[in-house]
Amino acid sequence: MSALIEFRDVCKTYQMGDTLIRAADHISLQVQEGEFVAIVGQSGSGKSTCMNIIGCLDVPTSGTYLLGGQDVGKMNKNQLAEVRNKMLGFIFQQYNLLPKLTLLENVEVPLMYAGMPKAERRERAKLALELVGLGDKLRHKPSQLSGGQQQRVSIARALAGEPAVILADEPTGALDSHTGREVLTMLQQLHAAGNTVVLITHDNSIAVQAQRIIRLEDGRVIYDGDAHDPQAVVTPGAAGLGMGREAGA
Repeated sequence: MSALIEFRDVCKTYQMGDTLIRAADHISLQVQEGEFVAIVGQSGSGKSTCMNIIGCLDVPTSGTYLLGGQDVGKMNKNQLAEVRNKMLGFIFQQYNLLPKLTLLENVEVPLMYAGMPKAERRERAKLALELVGLGDKLRHKPSQLSGGQQQRVSIARALAGEPAVILADEPTGALDSHTGREVLTMLQQLHAAGNTVVLITHDNSIAVQAQRIIRLEDGRVIYDGDAHDPQAVVTPGAAGLGMGREAGA
């Protein structure tokens, strides 16, 4: 069975003056359909670079990234945008909700860009909001909600398009610990329902809520395995403490 997400010897480099910065250094990994994987590392580890590549927001400098068997590195900007709309659902730390739109309209936005007819996207948005417990607040504006409720809206927005991958970038970063646990529980429930979830975080206590951890340091994979193995939360080098920062990570 081919992987849903596959990196083959992926490198991402940036030129800063006379210095070549290697944000991703020959990374190879696979994520199968239905997995819940956390990509974890400190600032400068390369996790944000990996997230941008997985999310089709950037492409590798060398190596190959396959999403659903398609070589993302060979796509133009329009093709990348289409893949993002059809295959990926994003959950961001800062929610990225449009303040003048209702919750229903916010969830509809990516469906509109995907060209979905109005009646269908409205029904999809309504069902997604009901799924996250906000079916009684369809006409509310984001400012009328708590931070945790706003993050639920962003989860509904990610789900509405029925994406192949839910990509969550530090989804609890702007929340208190109690609300953050609620959001993580929701991600676990989505995984239990058969969704593929990729969680990007710097926090070990959040990463261990996943099935599997891929730990990065200095743009390289230093651990890939069971989230509950003691080695999964060990950071062996000084780079894991924030040294050796790279661009884009």
